[in-house]
Amino acid sequence: MSVTLFAGGNLAAAVSQTLAGRSDLPRLRAQILIYPGLQALDFNLPSYQQNRGVPLLFRERAVYYSLQYVQGDTSNLEEVLEGSHIPPDMRLKYRKWVSPDIIPEEFKVRGYKPHKPSEFKPGVFEKVKRLREPTLCPLLAEDTIIQQLPESFILTCEYDVLRDDGLLYKKRLEDNGVRVTWYHLEDGFHGIINFFDYCGLSFPSGKRGLDRVVEFIKGL
Repeated sequence: MSVTLFAGGNLAAAVSQTLAGRSDLPRLRAQILIYPGLQALDFNLPSYQQNRGVPLLFRERAVYYSLQYVQGDTSNLEEVLEGSHIPPDMRLKYRKWVSPDIIPEEFKVRGYKPHKPSEFKPGVFEKVKRLREPTLCPLLAEDTIIQQLPESFILTCEYDVLRDDGLLYKKRLEDNGVRVTWYHLEDGFHGIINFFDYCGLSFPSGKRGLDRVVEFIKGL
């Protein structure tokens, strides 16, 4: 089982994909993804627009962390925010997996304005092209990998820029025959479970989410 919190949701998904199909190791029983970040193609999905200024993870900060990881600086932050880092042909290729059109309409009612990516900049793409790798963006893995993934639990929060990443991955898994248990915290925000009984601070919503994770594990 692969279980991580906060930014670790991305790592848990990547590890699960890396181990998929391995015959020299025991098969994973399940993967548990708690508000995971799973793509870096589109930072203008509905959840990124709606929650751009919601703590604990601001929209700009999500890109900041991604760029620090792949290139060690954030000099291209604005270009990545506006989508200049993705070639048109690549954007078209992955549109079947990463697109606001796939997000259920009920998650757009708080506001969403279709975004037209800025002009593609090859120089920016060359600097940040690792962002297209499935090891960093598990949503971009091929179906042959997705189909081998174990039973999955995905937790999303309404007030979280990463909400739509979880929704998109849920659909991908289900479309490829992977059993998914999904729990959505309608009053939750990114990192809420990390605050469970943290120095006396706790949120009822976070406890509900944690209870569902425990329930899922016990049911395996």
